[in-house]
Amino acid sequence: MRRELAIEFSRVTESAALAGYKWLGRGDKNTADGAAVNAMRIMLNQVNIDGTIVIGEGEIDEAPMLYIGEKVGTGRGDAVDIAVDPIEGTRMTAMGQSNALAVLAVGDKG
Repeated sequence: MRRELAIEFSRVTESAALAGYKWLGRGDKNTADGAAVNAMRIMLNQVNIDGTIVIGEGEIDEAPMLYIGEKVGTGRGDAVDIAVDPIEGTRMTAMGQSNALAVLAVGDKG
């Protein structure tokens, strides 16, 4: 995998974190999670990778995006497997607490 992808993946998690942050302390964990999922997916689809979600959001939170097997990226570039959790700590986010984070792990396909 190309080292320059590291900055792209940092942008992906930053986008998810900022989208979830807009819902900090509003008591609505599903909307916070949905915003982070949407932001992460949009950013992933701009990265020059041929990515496949292998650990996803869909099964855990019944989200329609970032599910296992979903293809992300432009389809050009490195073939990679991706694990995501756009907000680890949705309840904490909804309650206005600290220590929630956006998670993305990427490795060569297979």
